[in-house]
Amino acid sequence: MLRLCSTSITRADLLFNANVEFTQNGVDFDEEQIVANSPKNFVYQATMGKYRAALKAFDFNEMPLLVADTVVTSQNQILRKARCVDDARNILMTQSGQITSIVTCMIYKSSALELIDISSTDYLFEKFDMDDLDRYLDSGDWRGKAGACMVEGFCKSYIKEVRGFESCAMGLSVEVLKTYL
Repeated sequence: MLRLCSTSITRADLLFNANVEFTQNGVDFDEEQIVANSPKNFVYQATMGKYRAALKAFDFNEMPLLVADTVVTSQNQILRKARCVDDARNILMTQSGQITSIVTCMIYKSSALELIDISSTDYLFEKFDMDDLDRYLDSGDWRGKAGACMVEGFCKSYIKEVRGFESCAMGLSVEVLKTYL
C-alpha cells in the first residue's frame, strides 16, 4: 500500500489498473513560482515542490509516498495547463501536426527506497481536424490537463507515431514504478 500524493483521477486509475494498492491524498504546491529553462527542469522542480509538501504532511515510514508531475512540450515551448478555452486552443494548435513530448517526473519514498524518475513519451500528431478540436474544447475535457492534451482521449486518433510508455504520457510511469515495488 502506498499514498498517492495527488488528486489526479488519471494517476489513480493507472495505479488501480496496475493492481497497486494505494490511498489518495493531494498536496498543495504553487507551480506558478517555478522558473525553468527546460521541460525536464520544470517537471523536476514541480515534483520536488510537491514532494516536500508531502513529506511535511505525511510520514513515509507509515506508508510510502508517491508524488508526480507532468509537463507537455512542443516546438520548444513548455505547454502548461490551459487557463481558458482560447488558451487551450492555442496550446493544442502548437501540437497539431508536430512532435509533442510529455515528460513525467515521479518520486517514490519509503523507509527502504527513494526513487526519482524522469521519463518522456514522444508523440508525432497528425494535423487536428478543426471541427473535432472545437468539439473537444466544448467538452471541457482539456481542463486540468498539462498541455490540454489527452492521449487517451481527443489526441488518440491523431497519433501517427509513439516513442515511450503511454502511462508516462498519462501522468505516471507505472512500468518503472512497478519494477521497484
